[in-house]
Order: sequence, then structure tokens, then C-alpha cells
Amino acid sequence: QVHLVESGGGVVQAGGSLRLSCKASGVSGSIYPPTSYALGWFRQAPGKEREFLAAITWDGGKSEYADSVKGRFTISRDTAKNTVYLQMSSLKPEDTAVYSCAADIYLELFTVPKNEFDGWGQGTQVTVSS
Repeated sequence: QVHLVESGGGVVQAGGSLRLSCKASGVSGSIYPPTSYALGWFRQAPGKEREFLAAITWDGGKSEYADSVKGRFTISRDTAKNTVYLQMSSLKPEDTAVYSCAADIYLELFTVPKNEFDGWGQGTQVTVSS
């Protein structure tokens, strides 16, 4: 079973940058190949639905972004550190939310409506002040 732990959240001023990390354990032992197994990021603001942000295959060969963050957020992974990152720049107050890391067997599963993932982190708060 995949275990995910996020870190890197905090308070940042509008226009600033922040990098989130998602430490993953159990991914290397997955029966699914690294070309399909993927990790990604979601966020949820108070009173709003969960929003997909970005996902990347474990081998780094494919990635997917939500239109709302293209050009501002970048997802990457370091397999040596078993960590996926979300680099966020030009942050806006509306980016304030709890950011969570998820894992699943196919990249495409991050962009379809679903509630359960192969792995889900505890979340980290990001607050962007104006």
C-alpha cells in the first residue's frame, strides 16, 4: 500500500512562490509499471469542491495539468528520494487551500470524477495573503 506525506505548506504573500513535497513509500514495490503509476496533487478550499491540479507518471514520461494552474505550477518527481514536488509561483489569494497528494495506477484517473485513490496524503495548508 502506498503511503504519502506532504510538506512545504505555509503562508506566502500574493505573487510569491512555494514548493510542496510529497514523500511516497511503497511506490517502488507497486505491481504497476512506472510508466503508468502516477502521483498528483489536488486542493480543496473551504466550501469548494476538490480540484485536480497536476499529475505525473512515476517515470516522469507523462504529466497533466489543470488549465487553472498551467504556466504557474510545475509538477516533478525525484525517484531517488521517492518524492513528488509541486512548484507553485505567482500565487494568488484564491490559491489558498489544503493541498493533498494522491497516487493511482493510471495518470488518466486523476482527471475523472472519483473519490478513492490508491494513496492519499493528509494534506498541507497553503495560505496566500493579499
